[in-house]
Amino acid sequence: MNIQGKNVFVTGSTRGLGKAIALAFAEAGANIVLNGRKEISEELINEIKAYGVNCIGISGDIIDFDTAGKMLEEAENSLGSVDILVNNAGVTKDKLLLRMSPEDFEQCIQINLNGTFNMTQHAIKRMMKRRSGRIINISSVVGLIGNVGQANYAASKAGIIGFSKSVAREAAARGITCNVIAPGFIETEMTDVLSDKIKEQTKSQIPLQCYGQAEDVAKAAVFLAESPYITGQVLNVDGGLVMHG
Repeated sequence: MNIQGKNVFVTGSTRGLGKAIALAFAEAGANIVLNGRKEISEELINEIKAYGVNCIGISGDIIDFDTAGKMLEEAENSLGSVDILVNNAGVTKDKLLLRMSPEDFEQCIQINLNGTFNMTQHAIKRMMKRRSGRIINISSVVGLIGNVGQANYAASKAGIIGFSKSVAREAAARGITCNVIAPGFIETEMTDVLSDKIKEQTKSQIPLQCYGQAEDVAKAAVFLAESPYITGQVLNVDGGLVMHG
């Protein structure tokens, strides 16, 4: 798919990975729908528009099925078809399993997995009618290998992988691809709060001996959007942390 002039909806795109993904698509010439639970700032919208593309902000909570549908409808009324959906919004609620409350577990599932389902189902109905579309879901290497204190997060991210592979099989005949990006340790606000000791310990597990950048994940998203013959795949962006034989 030539993404220049296409419309991209990125959930959770006001900061971090989501913002980097939105900027990368804008740099490639795509129009952007920014999304978050709070109102989208004009400053961020103008930052995207500086690339010479159109950009709108739509606030709303992806965990509500009807809200997800209304947000996509609003996007299409403003820009036209949503050609590419990037399901990026997510949360962590880290605790050891013995201390994890049902609410901690449920919140990760609701936002990370159910939110992905809500947005994807509403988007894919429209894409199937047009016989074209790209769905890119952001998971995590934790969904592949697990992690201490993240049983809830790992479950939600592993669910995204299984969900995406099923969507890829169902939608392929209509020209729609669905792929997953599994980031490893990426420099974000979450890693900024880690102590130097923890940072060194985690870096020692990575063959490339460094954290990734949000832009690394963003470039992977653009690559998958442009690729017509890749679907149902998990692309690890992790410095070699997880290698499959």
